[in-house]
Amino acid sequence: MEPMDIVGKSKEDASLPKATMTKIIKEMLPPDVRVARDAQDLLIECCVEFINLISSESNEVCNREDKRTIAPEHVLKALEQDSLKGGKWSNGAEMTEEEAVAEQQRMFAEARARMNGGAVAPKQPDPDPSLES
Repeated sequence: MEPMDIVGKSKEDASLPKATMTKIIKEMLPPDVRVARDAQDLLIECCVEFINLISSESNEVCNREDKRTIAPEHVLKALEQDSLKGGKWSNGAEMTEEEAVAEQQRMFAEARARMNGGAVAPKQPDPDPSLES
């Protein structure tokens, strides 16, 4: 893939070189650990999403400074901003451990469904704590 091939493609078309990512994954783990292909694919998908989020935030920093080109300092500012902790990358509210576990399970189910080409189950409403005894 030529470096310029990525220009003009939708986010869904953007990816990272699979062979390079597989090599990085293998280098980061102990030699006796194996990673399933679908887990590698999911990890690559997560990396692409992280890059998209950082790029978007860096672009906003760049625009606020009335610059036209994203510079390394814009990326660093994007990584340091509070938005990483409480802005558009989180739900903005504190969760209990149980709520966090439930949300994590829901997100795992969504990711599994995407990887298997299936439909995503709708988000279940939070149980009313007043109904529990």
